[in-house]
Amino acid sequence: MADIVYSTRPLSSDTWGDFARLVEANNGVWGGCWCMGFHPEGLSKASTAAGNRRAKEAHVRTGTVHQVLVFAGDECVGWCQYGSPAELPNIKNPGAYAKELVQLPDWRIGCIFTGKGRRGKGVARAAVSGALDAIRAAGGGVVEAYPEQVEGRDPQQGAYLHTGPETLFEEFGFTRDRQIAKWRWVMRLSLDV
Repeated sequence: MADIVYSTRPLSSDTWGDFARLVEANNGVWGGCWCMGFHPEGLSKASTAAGNRRAKEAHVRTGTVHQVLVFAGDECVGWCQYGSPAELPNIKNPGAYAKELVQLPDWRIGCIFTGKGRRGKGVARAAVSGALDAIRAAGGGVVEAYPEQVEGRDPQQGAYLHTGPETLFEEFGFTRDRQIAKWRWVMRLSLDV
């Protein structure tokens, strides 16, 4: 079977419908997140799927979101969210992150998502590659990601690593900066233009 060829496009008003179809086909993503967890509004117990959808669409309309969508032909199959620390302030383990922080990065990679039936087929790799290309085109700089360590760890049955596995980021040249949880690392990459 030939490798699947993916293309990427930014999340925008033009691609909102593609993004929304993928989210809806996957139960709103984790029951209704709509990829809002890293945004300033974040998620709370009071958050609803409908409210998260409206908030995400508002970010798209106002241009306060950076997200690369991955397409297989005309079908949106995944994405990688990225943005400045001000755009994506809500990361996991914020206390541990701040403890040894020397300088904020220029960019953060937040959520990576692959739709049902597409996992394990290179969608996340295409998404991160597309995000790094977009960051490079925007001037580059220091990029951080917050993936989970998978080596030396028992398999996580049914788990979905929404910030990606550490090994994926290693493929792109990211290196460990510091550990912020038992299985989570801050990884950094300096992107030149």
